[in-house]
Amino acid sequence: MAAEKRYLALDMGAESGRGVVGFWGKGRLRLEEVHRFPNGPVRVLDSLQWDLLRQFTEIKNAIGAAARRCKSLQSIGIDTWGVDFGLVGAGGVLLGNPYHYRDARTDGMMEAAFALMPREEMFKNTGIQFLPFNTVFQLFSMVRSRSPLLDIAETLLFMPDLFNFLLTGVRASEFSIATTSQMYDVRKGQWSKPIFRKLKLPLGIMPEPQPTGSTVGPLLAAVAEETGAGRVRVVAPATHDTGSAVAAVPARGSGDWAYISSGTWSLIGAELPHPIVTPEALKHSFTNEGGVGGTVRFLKNIMGLWLVQESRRQWAAEGKEYDYAQLANLAAKAAPFVSLVNPDDPSFLRFGQMPQKIQAFCKKTGQKVPKGHGEIVRCALESLALRYRWALEGMEEILGRKIKVLHVVGGGSQNRLLSQFTANALGIPVVAGPVEATAIGNICVQAIADGEIASLEDARAIIRKSFDVETYEPKDTARWSDAYERFRTIL
Repeated sequence: MAAEKRYLALDMGAESGRGVVGFWGKGRLRLEEVHRFPNGPVRVLDSLQWDLLRQFTEIKNAIGAAARRCKSLQSIGIDTWGVDFGLVGAGGVLLGNPYHYRDARTDGMMEAAFALMPREEMFKNTGIQFLPFNTVFQLFSMVRSRSPLLDIAETLLFMPDLFNFLLTGVRASEFSIATTSQMYDVRKGQWSKPIFRKLKLPLGIMPEPQPTGSTVGPLLAAVAEETGAGRVRVVAPATHDTGSAVAAVPARGSGDWAYISSGTWSLIGAELPHPIVTPEALKHSFTNEGGVGGTVRFLKNIMGLWLVQESRRQWAAEGKEYDYAQLANLAAKAAPFVSLVNPDDPSFLRFGQMPQKIQAFCKKTGQKVPKGHGEIVRCALESLALRYRWALEGMEEILGRKIKVLHVVGGGSQNRLLSQFTANALGIPVVAGPVEATAIGNICVQAIADGEIASLEDARAIIRKSFDVETYEPKDTARWSDAYERFRTIL
């Protein structure tokens, strides 16, 4: 019997990063976390930036930990959040730290861009949902401010591409992450020249995206020596973390299931063979992002557990520490449906004062203002579940079919209260898990690239056999439908 093969997933989230080794053998996959570290922005004067060198140091720490744990690694793959990027100049010089997507430099940029290219035309060219922090608006803000960095930049690299460059010295981009930018024409399979021309963006700095599962290159000799890993091959999985997470949805077949990749953001959608770039998709703010095996992630971004995470962070700063299980218990004890918010209201986008922002929204909309910590968290979770229903109804209208089961993967699938709320709100079963979907999908794509797994369908069969899930059946649906009618009035 052949020995287990080992693949390292470097999974970089907006709140934390980790190195996870996948052990593949005897038809099953098992995981072992070898390194974890906190992640987050750094305030520099009036801006929010990523601490790139610290992140890279932690990535090398994770590779070193994996090398010590395993005799050898088959390959390494990295995934990160979308839209953010760094610039590289002549000789491989890094041109500053990448900006965080919540930085205020994109304020007003959507409206300014639409004056040059109407939103309908921009959507027709990309099929991407309009969000103020999309790469196109970040880059447009640099053009508008005449950033001197653009005069000396040779290459724009999205965050996973940038880390791959630091690991291998190779400047390359990957399909799934490129599609998040709102500068890529997913139907034509190329950068959208009309967008670059009308917004006067520098097309020459954009590398041609490579297919998901492509080999980037071996670790640089210096990195190989520092980590003790040797000249391991670096593979580009679905380098956008949602792309990797969706690859790990343990669904059967196609057509009657949807997914939520749940964490700081909630990405609710369906897996399709082709993009849907129609007026109805624009009306409902759906997006078409690249997936594994040439699939399209037809989805909608929802603010997600960010409201709870930010509330928790503020309460900790005020001296009251909670873990997420404690917050869920407090919410479970609070009265239901006292007040509701729109999780995607622009007031919730930035850092800071989240409990007060939730209270202000309730006051502005004439509702009872939640006061206790449990009341605030319950308000956020109930509102999130109702927002899922609103998004799912829009998706069903566009697809012309009903969704019969919802898969929730990622860290948010551990929130049992939210999973039950979601089943109640949608009136369909919710299958929660696996928790480590992003790392699992990352590893499976590496194994496909290595010839160990034949296809995405086979990978999902392996995932169903290797990892446990929990199913939540809908309850109290009539009361949730009444709450949904209230929710619709505040949108």
